[in-house]
Amino acid sequence: MSADLRVRVEAIVDTGPAGEAGAVRVFDLRPIDGHSLPAFEAGAHIDIVVREGLVRQYSLFNAPDETHRYMVAVALDAATRGGSKHLHEWVECGDILIVSAPRCHFHLVEDAPFSVFIAGGIGVTPLWAMAQRLLALGQPFSFHYGARKAATAPLLDTLRETLDTNGIAFETAFEADGGARLDLARIIANAPEGTHFYACGPRGMLDAYVAAGAVRPSETIHLERFAGASEAVTEGGFEVELARTGGAFTVPAGQTILETLKSHGINVPHSCAEGICGACECRVIEGTPDHRDSVLTDAEKASGQTMMVCCSGAKSSRLVLDL
Repeated sequence: MSADLRVRVEAIVDTGPAGEAGAVRVFDLRPIDGHSLPAFEAGAHIDIVVREGLVRQYSLFNAPDETHRYMVAVALDAATRGGSKHLHEWVECGDILIVSAPRCHFHLVEDAPFSVFIAGGIGVTPLWAMAQRLLALGQPFSFHYGARKAATAPLLDTLRETLDTNGIAFETAFEADGGARLDLARIIANAPEGTHFYACGPRGMLDAYVAAGAVRPSETIHLERFAGASEAVTEGGFEVELARTGGAFTVPAGQTILETLKSHGINVPHSCAEGICGACECRVIEGTPDHRDSVLTDAEKASGQTMMVCCSGAKSSRLVLDL
């Protein structure tokens, strides 16, 4: 991880029945030395060392002008690989956690004439940081929030109170409470010209959002995924050459580029291994990547200048990377 930081768990707030899938635990993280934490932009996330050998990424949802704390919300995932379960069951107030400095691949266009935020469940977290930033700037936006039910919707009361107080249009949809899903096509069609759209949530919602957003300029459709949208490339059969170290390795079937390099003792910075955090991004000097990440834009993928080696492969027989 980059710039490891030690933070203390100042406070924990639980939403929903403890131990049940969908329950959310909010963590208020403070620096142990009393100094300011590294600044972050709206949409940023941090890595948290959940336990030895296990690192997970969580979006910061507090206002970006706050440097005395980081706020994250962790939903208990029924299919967890250990991250959310450990944070829900073992971490307590006063505990010390190791986190990374914030990084961001989900950027807010602060001077857009209008912005629309579309959140699904725990995907509300980076969007709430963005909304707070626009409130501070006095920029107009609307907020649309869907979740399974209101009782477990993260940050719902905070959003409702703040947005109502500031006269911001706020739409909610809770299916288990008898509501309908957010009408993404309507939301996008009714927004004024020049609007920038931002969405974060479950895969199905984001896939529908991308389809509905096809009527708008691609550069105005922004999203962040909490899970990879595509399977990693593991067919192998191509060579990876490292320009700085001079090594060249054949990626075998069943392995990713990252796994191959690690097997040869080459440690590329990485975290999620799913193509969603951006930690393993490498510059491509030669060759054509087969992109499978959810970080780079379509234009960035088309340029072929950079790639995520944890999940992407090669369309050419050889890749030369700036490693």
